[in-house]
Amino acid sequence: MLTIVLATQKGGSGKSTLAIGLALAAKQAGHTVRLIETDPQATLMNWQTRRGLAEPLIEAVHDVAAIEPRLEALRAGGVTLAIIDTAGGVSAATTAAIRHADLCMIPARPSVADIEATASTLQIVRAWKKPFAFILNQTPIRGARITNAATTLGDEAALELSDVLAQPFIVMRNDHQDALAAGLAVSEYAPTGKSAGEIRELWQWTEAKLNGRTATAEVADEQTDSPFPIIFVETSAEAQRPVIRLAALRDGGPNWDACL
Repeated sequence: MLTIVLATQKGGSGKSTLAIGLALAAKQAGHTVRLIETDPQATLMNWQTRRGLAEPLIEAVHDVAAIEPRLEALRAGGVTLAIIDTAGGVSAATTAAIRHADLCMIPARPSVADIEATASTLQIVRAWKKPFAFILNQTPIRGARITNAATTLGDEAALELSDVLAQPFIVMRNDHQDALAAGLAVSEYAPTGKSAGEIRELWQWTEAKLNGRTATAEVADEQTDSPFPIIFVETSAEAQRPVIRLAALRDGGPNWDACL
């Protein structure tokens, strides 16, 4: 069984919505999925109440000591993927969840406050020597601040962007919140919409990361119509691995800070 943990100190980064989206995308790809909620705000449990008993099922685990045995029980029960949603801030439950993660995903909006808030989470992830990736979430349609945010996250991680920045970026659209209110994932609410497509591509990237693969040329081709042009190029012959160059984009539309 693989375990993904969504964690970051900043509240409102979209951890719960991403957890739901990834869970449904993984289920549609053939995984047996369980969502675990450690956040007392109970966003996932409230979503399950609106949804009913349709999978993926949610389990609330707030006792730090119960996280490991619960994961073991799920593994024994045939679950192939567990996704843990954590509360904002640094807590014992979040630290315990990261300890058992096969991949820690750190959502951040393209704002100074969100990027600064990733530092404490990254410190815990590195202390446990866990693989991680940033997700740029709730981004505007276009703007130079997206490129700046991506570059800053890469600098903070001190690794290639292709290693630590999940693709594609997730655009701020009403579909995500409307789906949450209806007890659905965005891929159920608007299966042919752009938001659903982004979440499916995010799962493909995540699955490749979990399996130790990098994005292939085919994945890059699928993303060429994205509002965030991403170009995969080969590095030197010695390196022989792709890096990402984010195309410069002009600011447009309303000021992003007004949406925070």
